[in-house]
Amino acid sequence: MELKNAVAVVTGANRGLGRHLSAQLVERGAKVYAAARRPGTVDLPGVTPLRLDVTDEESILAAARTAADATLLVNNAGISTATPLIAGDPAAVRLEMETNFFGPLAVTRAFAPVIERNGGGDVLNVLSVLSWLHPAGLGSYAAAKAAAWALTNATREELAPRGINISALHVGYMDTDMAAAVPADQKADPAEVAAQALRGLETGLGEILADETTRYVKQTLSAGSNAA
Repeated sequence: MELKNAVAVVTGANRGLGRHLSAQLVERGAKVYAAARRPGTVDLPGVTPLRLDVTDEESILAAARTAADATLLVNNAGISTATPLIAGDPAAVRLEMETNFFGPLAVTRAFAPVIERNGGGDVLNVLSVLSWLHPAGLGSYAAAKAAAWALTNATREELAPRGINISALHVGYMDTDMAAAVPADQKADPAEVAAQALRGLETGLGEILADETTRYVKQTLSAGSNAA
């Protein structure tokens, strides 16, 4: 995808990876709608703040009407509650699925016709190494990201005839608020991850693997599980 003169909608753009993606898209010459639940928290120069709550259908549809010139959607908004699937609060499990799976699905459904009307374009889903690696303590997050990986693959096939390419970014811990408790030497620089993601979009990669841990885990998928 040519990012210069692209029109991007980035969810969760007020901080973390979304903020870096938005800033770097502006640097590449794109018009950027920086979407957040509270658009007043978006402080990046050169972007257009946009109200969008991925768990609120009305706000999603309103955002699609506002950003009617979009050619690129970045499904970045997400949460992690560190909730296990059996012992954890069912409400937290549902919240993660609503935000990390149903949210990107609803936003993609709303923006697919917009992107198609504008001649086609791309969708980037920000996923995780936990799309494939499922530790018990992060069971709800891993389940939601695994579902979002399936969403990515299924919508890639469904939307290709409409001129819309779907890519996924997989990454481990990043130096953002979500991973504040993780030691610094175990976290990737979100600015570099954003740069890799945009390079992947420019070269048409279906899956963008942003760190060594993620690349290793992807390579070992065919080994299967040794659990009894």
